[in-house]
Amino acid sequence: MASPSTAELIRAIEQASSALALLEATQALASATGAEPAAIDALVQVLGFNNPGAAVAAVEGLIRLGPVAVGPLLDTLDPQNYGARAWAVRALSGIGDVRGLEVLEDALATDVGPSVRRAAARGLGNLRLEALGEEERQILNQRCLAALEAACADGEWVVRYAVAVALESLAQGLPPAHALRCRAQEALTTLQQPSLEETPVVRLRADLALRRLNDRPGAS
Repeated sequence: MASPSTAELIRAIEQASSALALLEATQALASATGAEPAAIDALVQVLGFNNPGAAVAAVEGLIRLGPVAVGPLLDTLDPQNYGARAWAVRALSGIGDVRGLEVLEDALATDVGPSVRRAAARGLGNLRLEALGEEERQILNQRCLAALEAACADGEWVVRYAVAVALESLAQGLPPAHALRCRAQEALTTLQQPSLEETPVVRLRADLALRRLNDRPGAS
């Protein structure tokens, strides 16, 4: 039996008559599709439906597709549709494309949802900068670090935990004596201090990050 075409998979999403049918149709499209524009658009549209399970499947599919999904995600961001925007932040975080930087910065600083801020923090620690020139990498790392430093004071411990993870990831890509690496370690030290960080698991994660950075100095 031949596998369904992309058009058939998209049609199944459009014709889904229940939450379960939508979930299954989205999972099928997310796992089977290539980078066809229509498929990407369909997955992006699912982010705006009131179906968390289908949205998770769509996010996973968009992350798998990678940078080709970034343009459609950014083009359809709707400030009036909080749910769709929150799922888009998760997708952009997982893809790690620099075009999503401004959205991630804004989400970490202003989003009302701790899970969205957490996703944004992780994304800022994992942007893919390898193909960029040294000067541009410096500028973007500076922006990411500034956003993460500010988020060390976030009111939710799950966000501060994600910030610790992101600071470690960002610092690992920098030379040992690099000024931004030193700043990242200073921020981690803040999250490590009982007088400044009340949540033990955050302090432990910051301590682990610092020990790893000391043992593994980073790129030369």
